[in-house]
Amino acid sequence: MVTKMLRKTPLAWRQLMKEKTRLAIAIAGISFADMLMFIQLGFRDGLYDSAVTPHRNLQADLVLINPQFQTLAAVKSFGRERLYQTLSYDGVASVTSLYIALGQWRNPQTRIERSILVWGVDPAQSAFKFPEIQQNQDKLKQLYQVLFDQAGRPEFGAVGDILKKTGKFETELSDKAVSVRGLFVNGASFVADGNVISSDSTFLQLFPKRKPDRIDVGLITLKPGSDVEKVRSQLVADLPKDVKVLTIEDFAQIEKNYWATSTAIGFIFGLGVGVGFIVGIVIVYQILYSDVSEHLPEYATLKAMGYSDNYLLSVLIQEALLLAVLGYLPGFILSIGLYQVAFSATMLPITMTVERAVNVLMLTIIMCSFSGVIAMRKLRSADPADVF
Repeated sequence: MVTKMLRKTPLAWRQLMKEKTRLAIAIAGISFADMLMFIQLGFRDGLYDSAVTPHRNLQADLVLINPQFQTLAAVKSFGRERLYQTLSYDGVASVTSLYIALGQWRNPQTRIERSILVWGVDPAQSAFKFPEIQQNQDKLKQLYQVLFDQAGRPEFGAVGDILKKTGKFETELSDKAVSVRGLFVNGASFVADGNVISSDSTFLQLFPKRKPDRIDVGLITLKPGSDVEKVRSQLVADLPKDVKVLTIEDFAQIEKNYWATSTAIGFIFGLGVGVGFIVGIVIVYQILYSDVSEHLPEYATLKAMGYSDNYLLSVLIQEALLLAVLGYLPGFILSIGLYQVAFSATMLPITMTVERAVNVLMLTIIMCSFSGVIAMRKLRSADPADVF
């Protein structure tokens, strides 16, 4: 595509290549603007993805929650009997419940406590799709046995390394002695820096103020071949309004929407993308404006020869598009490296996606094209009479 453009627009290409220092500065500026947009979007999407990873890995077809439930950071419970009511509906195969709360994990080496998200599950039924959890779930039947998220923050301690070397890891969770019996991978999120899974019995011992009959999430598994939307519609119509019936993805979207709209997170990252976009417009405009100013007599000559303003505008737009492509490529490559650095530092799932790469490319093209249109005002002032 770029080669074809260059064949059709030698004037635009030669204009850019004539001042190689200016071209290098322009490419560096556009790359910086692209990197700023990539980083902001990467952190935003990484944080959103980490927030909904446990939701999307629930072993269920439908979930039951309190209508006021917005985020795992502040769960709202409901009566367990509502979950059992769903068993009377055609298509429902089984149900299980989840308890969720923030506990205090003590690093046995440093003795420093850190918040961690605790999930209470029925060890006799699968609640998560994580294979490591399903393989080790029987170990949770004993009280004070837990599974630990080894993708959490390192401040929790070298749990994985010690467990693999010695076969055991003991510490305190919410001031109760617990033993880690297995590992799984979920990762840090907005809500907490890590996760722990225990049995429902252990959970109620860790949080004695919680009532056993008040659960936080109900998981509904349907019979093979059942129509998920049909069963959901029946449950929505018949169950009291003190519960809400959702698909797994709808449940994840509630969490994502909370962080995107009910907190400053979405605005902050959106503002960062906007700043990068404006920076790019200013840089490209300055380059194109300087180019037009230096070659104003030549543009006036072209006008005198009969070339229209539209033709000259097309040359300017072509220069802008060339700058967009040339600046985007190094920005894209450097951003991939920065994503790796950010992942190592934060443990957030920050990776380059095709959708984000295309979106930033489109923003870069719009940014450069807009700069070209603004710079056209200077080009229109080129008067053929100035040549003579």
